[in-house]
Amino acid sequence: MVAERRRRAASALSGLLLRILEDGKDSIPEHPYLYETDVEISLVGGSCKSPVEKFWNGSSAVYILQKAVSVRESDSMEESRTDDAVCASEALPKESTGALALSVGRAKQLISLYTMVQNPNMTYLGTGDLVVLPPLWARCDGSDPQHAYWIGAEPLKAGNKVTGLSIYMVSCDGPTADKTRFANLEELKMEHKIRHHSSVVTTKGFARYELLAAAAIEDTIADSGSSISVDITWNGVEKILETPPLISAATLNIALESENPRSPVFHLYRELQFLLALAEGLKTGVTEWPEPSESESALKLVQEFLTDLKKKLDGDCTFGNKSETEKIKCDTAAVDSCIKSIFDERGDLDFTEQLWCKMKSVSSYQELIDCFTLVIKSLERGEIQPWIHQGSSSFLSQLIQQSYHGKIEDVSLSGITPIQMLLEIGLEKMKKDYVSFFIGKSRSCLLFQDYFISTSVDLQEQVHRIQKLHHMLEIMVSCTGLLQFRHENLFPLTQICMKYYKENPLNEKHVFQLPIRPALVKKFYQNDNPEVWKVEISSGHGQKEVKTTWQVSTNAPVEHGTSNDSGFLSDSTVHGSSEERLYFITMIQCSQVHFT
Repeated sequence: MVAERRRRAASALSGLLLRILEDGKDSIPEHPYLYETDVEISLVGGSCKSPVEKFWNGSSAVYILQKAVSVRESDSMEESRTDDAVCASEALPKESTGALALSVGRAKQLISLYTMVQNPNMTYLGTGDLVVLPPLWARCDGSDPQHAYWIGAEPLKAGNKVTGLSIYMVSCDGPTADKTRFANLEELKMEHKIRHHSSVVTTKGFARYELLAAAAIEDTIADSGSSISVDITWNGVEKILETPPLISAATLNIALESENPRSPVFHLYRELQFLLALAEGLKTGVTEWPEPSESESALKLVQEFLTDLKKKLDGDCTFGNKSETEKIKCDTAAVDSCIKSIFDERGDLDFTEQLWCKMKSVSSYQELIDCFTLVIKSLERGEIQPWIHQGSSSFLSQLIQQSYHGKIEDVSLSGITPIQMLLEIGLEKMKKDYVSFFIGKSRSCLLFQDYFISTSVDLQEQVHRIQKLHHMLEIMVSCTGLLQFRHENLFPLTQICMKYYKENPLNEKHVFQLPIRPALVKKFYQNDNPEVWKVEISSGHGQKEVKTTWQVSTNAPVEHGTSNDSGFLSDSTVHGSSEERLYFITMIQCSQVHFT
């Protein structure tokens, strides 16, 4: 009778898993499915973030199993579960909650059924031709002595045939600052040898250090949503929490946000935001103007600027010298001279660029019209003969070129015309600012320069591409000012960023990765504690390779084990110090079941 119930349960599970797989051929199903009365099954893959990605590096879609409890149901549902077959046609009701863990016993039962489903010798299940299913992971409540929070199974294949399964158990404990609870490496290796009957094991280490906080100068950038970390891997681990040797392989991970007011190029970010507001105004007809300045108005600045040019008409007509160039201001005293010098002011600003510097504080549509009216009248009267860069294509530049010949066309400063005129000169100025940096500082050949400064796309797209350039600039500034990167490191990083942004939209959450030598950043982490440290102990080869992984991390490795009623044990006051680094301890054990 028990065997018959297990056969029926396995057959029902097989049918549901196949149906979910079929439904997910074109796109991952949005809603989970209900198995029996207590288990919720989802297929996770593609762009969906996998809840097991922190400890399982597989690339395929996976089944995620967890407890299903609706608002109308009680926690006693699991005990009153019937042996009925799965409701294969039903998805979970909308009012059901998620991320609920199964008991470890129930999770093991489901893994056992999955094993039966994938075993080619179980022909009596009547499931037809065997299909290799995606791996299956069950979320557990950690109620067992080992505090298991995930149990998973992954098929072992030979061609299209399943030859066995790898079974994983993820156990978690902590957080704790008590290092006496940390494992001993030699004991871990011995346990692995005994469990897997192996005489030889190899070890591989991994450590992640957060560099931004260590390198930041008085929290210059560290309190933003940004992150700069380094991942280091090496072979031949000798002890728990050892510092990686300099011969290790290292990858720098960079994710930076652009809106940090302490950034040394925040003034450019604000300039860019005004450009975006102008572009949005062109599209929607509604423009958000900056708050009126407490100092001089844009109109007064333009009046003074034009008056100065008139006085110089009979003298030195060189524009763009540093006395007329808007000085780059950095109001953060914590930023040292190295960072301040990252973005030197250009000394070659032409008339339209200097005009942008005056008008970027314009606070109303009427003030915008008044400023351009003054400029156009001065051009019409021949009171100024401004110099502009060769190749400048803005409408105002065209009027200036016409003024060289004594006559300019009539301009109607109405509708969107003045907004577009201001947007054009701002775009040209900021493009030259960024190009000046990438050529002068990172010495990049600008592999995709034409893409970023192209005028063949509409103004909206041009502004979006300037946004990408600014995000790249923030990355270069941080790596130069905080990590003291030189050209040989900036150049490949610039190329990585440019390649990504030629093919993708702006994404300040994206993590850019750069292979580096550990020695380049060692001074920032050598006396620091890692965010993650782990050792992999492995034996066997190919599909018969098995691993034992021991890890400590400052963040909880599983989301569902951090609530007050979880099995995690916290001793944050160990040694009487709240300053001790608290670590979660994770153990991932693997075993294998072979069918042939």
